[in-house]
Amino acid sequence: MTQAAFPDLRLRRTRRTGWSRAMVRETHLTPANLIWPLFVCPDSDAEEPISSLPGVSRWSVDRIVARAREAVQAGIPCLALFPYTEADRRSADGAEALNPDNLMCRAVAAIKDALGDDIGVLTDVALDPYTSHGQDGLIDDAGYVLNDETVEVLVGQALNQARAGADIIAPSDMMDGRIGAIREALEMDGFGHVQIMSYAAKYASAFYGPFRDAVGSRGLLKGDKKTYQMDPANVEEALREVEQDLAEGADSVMVKPGLPYLDIVRAVKEHFAVPVYAYQVSGEYAMIEAAAAAGAGDRDALVLETLLAFRRAGASGVLTYHALHAARLLNK
Repeated sequence: MTQAAFPDLRLRRTRRTGWSRAMVRETHLTPANLIWPLFVCPDSDAEEPISSLPGVSRWSVDRIVARAREAVQAGIPCLALFPYTEADRRSADGAEALNPDNLMCRAVAAIKDALGDDIGVLTDVALDPYTSHGQDGLIDDAGYVLNDETVEVLVGQALNQARAGADIIAPSDMMDGRIGAIREALEMDGFGHVQIMSYAAKYASAFYGPFRDAVGSRGLLKGDKKTYQMDPANVEEALREVEQDLAEGADSVMVKPGLPYLDIVRAVKEHFAVPVYAYQVSGEYAMIEAAAAAGAGDRDALVLETLLAFRRAGASGVLTYHALHAARLLNK
């Protein structure tokens, strides 16, 4: 590339004014790039603040619709739902995931009944919110998570959520072959229009702690999840995971966590040119809130800069607990 030399070329010329910076801006962030994760709790007329996630609460089904209306007003196109499952509804086989009247299904139905296609609803498919041992799947006597047996249950869970009205099924379990099995089941059951957003590159990360508080699995996990979630050291393996899930029928893929894995987001986008989403997970959110509370940075600026970084890396959108706050900032 041939360019003029200084002083004929002064790169600061286009940075001098706001209107000029706007004209040459390469990356754009809008509320349409945001997905808002919400936690659902039992009871009615309930809000339960989550201490490890300042500013984030669990909401009862009757109050989740109000959150959905706020999202629509702010221009957020999609919600991601996660249930808080009480101990007496957890079991080794995660059977509550198949209950058509479980929290997830009731929340999906309430939002879709109230708002229809004004907003999308994404549902998590994995057994960890429902198992007494905290693993994402069924386990054997040694505590090893069984792949094929788990996939059978995940298929039933996905169909259960689709029947409740879910627009996007998002398997986060990292079992091999589950995308193909779920896609086939959705097609056969008349849900060919339902999207699959695969957690294709989900890493065994230290950033998930506050999420486990939010869904009630803190302290339940026996062992770790390293036999199915990815090694944080690996990039090529992530590309193989994405390739397999796309071949099996995923409409979009996700990288999780977010900021520590922007190189994975970029690699996936460059290799496959498909919609790629990133999850700014609970630990990332908590760190930003802690930094702002300590006076280490301006909260609004930190939020928008980190979200812009996802977009610059190639993410089509970001799942973030800051979604509503960020959307309101962007709408000013």
